[in-house]
Amino acid sequence: MQAYDGELGAAVARAQDGDENAFAVAYRIVQPGLLGYLRGLVGEDAEDVASDAWLEISRDLGRFRGDGAGFRGWTATIARHRALDHLRRQRVRPRGTTLEQDVLDLPGPHSTHEQALESISTERALELVRSLPRDQAEAVLLRVVVGLDGPSVARVLGKRPGAVRTAAYRGLKRLARQLGVQDAVDAGVTDDGSRTLGESK
Repeated sequence: MQAYDGELGAAVARAQDGDENAFAVAYRIVQPGLLGYLRGLVGEDAEDVASDAWLEISRDLGRFRGDGAGFRGWTATIARHRALDHLRRQRVRPRGTTLEQDVLDLPGPHSTHEQALESISTERALELVRSLPRDQAEAVLLRVVVGLDGPSVARVLGKRPGAVRTAAYRGLKRLARQLGVQDAVDAGVTDDGSRTLGESK
């Protein structure tokens, strides 16, 4: 996803100048990840929530300031607010978190969580992610599906970067355990703020 950030930033700038085709380009780049994130939060209602989010995004586009990566974070924040509003309307209470705010960063030697998700379908992956505590699920979805870096995820969720790293670590480790990826459980699945699923830097 990050590979498209330059194209995305240019498209957003043109869209802010009134270019409707450029807005369509920005939509095509952002929508798949945003929809995956929303599926993890609201399940089958994701398309409806995404539509509400895009209405707000298009309405407020002139206020956005930033680059392509910043636009992905901004749209994720809007989508999250719409998802939480949807959950409140449905009277579905978000699951409580088991994560304490003051936690240590948990270093590991390498990232093996690619193994955990590369062999299963998107729907199965989202079903597994939805089974995580909410803070872990959101951290994993924003890092892996939307493609945000650690600090951007922290801004979207309104949490400290260390808490987000730990939530992603615990979520990915739990997913790896559920999928029987023993190496990931033994060696330590990490989210060190510079790597995401399928990305090697």
